[in-house]
Amino acid sequence: MKYYSTNKNTPNVTLKEAVVKGLAADNGLFMPERINKFEPSFFENIHNLSFQEIAYEVALKFFGDDIEPSTLKTIVYDTLQFDCPLVKVTDNIYALELFHGPTLAFKDVGARFMARLLSHFMTNREKQINVLVATSGDTGSAVANGFLGVEGIHVYVLYPKGKVSKIQESQFTTLEQNITALEVEGTFDDCQHLVKSAFLDKELNEKLVLTSANSINVARFLPQAFYYFIAFAQLQKQEALKDKSLVFSVPSGNLGNITAGLFAHKMGLPVHQFIAANNANRFVYDYLKDGVDTPRPSIETIANAMDVGAPSNFARILDLYNHSHAEISQILKSYTYSDDQIRETIKKVYDMYGYLCDPHGACGFKSLEESLDEKQVGVFLETAHPAKFTETVEEVIGKGNVALPDKLSEFMQGEKKSIQLNNQFTTFKSYLLSNSK
Repeated sequence: MKYYSTNKNTPNVTLKEAVVKGLAADNGLFMPERINKFEPSFFENIHNLSFQEIAYEVALKFFGDDIEPSTLKTIVYDTLQFDCPLVKVTDNIYALELFHGPTLAFKDVGARFMARLLSHFMTNREKQINVLVATSGDTGSAVANGFLGVEGIHVYVLYPKGKVSKIQESQFTTLEQNITALEVEGTFDDCQHLVKSAFLDKELNEKLVLTSANSINVARFLPQAFYYFIAFAQLQKQEALKDKSLVFSVPSGNLGNITAGLFAHKMGLPVHQFIAANNANRFVYDYLKDGVDTPRPSIETIANAMDVGAPSNFARILDLYNHSHAEISQILKSYTYSDDQIRETIKKVYDMYGYLCDPHGACGFKSLEESLDEKQVGVFLETAHPAKFTETVEEVIGKGNVALPDKLSEFMQGEKKSIQLNNQFTTFKSYLLSNSK
């Protein structure tokens, strides 16, 4: 299958080229030339399949033309060494827990899949591949751990100084080996701008092999479609969807996760609606309201992984629906919440239902609580373990109530090592030229 740019000013490329390049030469995002659909019978029997079996069938629809089935199966099964359980919170609201992977965040799936796919593509390659990734929280840790120790690949994690939690920071600043943490004076949007600028710089691309592991990379965001199929399968198994329609609420920052959900819908997954649950960074909310997609400076919130003012993957959503505001508004809704509303929701869900949300999942829950009717079942994506936000969560529910998993404790004991940079591209470029192969 070929992949085209959302800006449509560059030739189509192969999957391998799309994965290795990350970003198209015209600054667009790569999209598959077609979306293969499932027959309705697949969804009638999906509850009888395991997570790995479901994910493999989805991966075949995306990548089956370009990768040998046996190789693709190995990549999928090796990626998914953990479950994504569906937990009932209220009579009609469920949490899909995506934090059971190595770094306790939903991005483990996409990062691990991409690391294995890129490793497959770079067999016998002489030059080192340099992975550039901007993070507002969990992306950095998932990518760093997904690529840790992979021969021939070096990862540079760019993150905004003082704007990620200590636990998140420890997950990519204590690893060393082939991982370098770059602590940038600025915001996530500054970090993302540096990464995008690097891909468009002629000198850098002549001397280095660069790619991205942000959700702008097709190998990072497409595997996230797995979540929606496994959630549907678990609801079918519990007979929770009998005579009811399904609504997904997705905590939304750079929009890779919800874009993957929209792809799942295009593949035939029976979903009535998607909700982009925003914090104070209300890009999608404002677009749906007035039809204008206006990037804004990001606002710092307690749901920091969603602190994105100019979400890259919105270009894919526009392309998916032919830039039609009416079509997008039909499948997508949005809500926006302040830090105080997020705190109130964490406390309410914990006190009333005994379920502990992280700040991002709280946005997802609240949007379902406000919008569902009696004929709908809602699933919100619980994107990170609440222990990754201990200070915020314990401030709300009381100290000592959030147990720190062993995986996180191990990261916290490591020594932080990072390189300080300003947010100027000339500084970043000079660093890469001096330190990369």
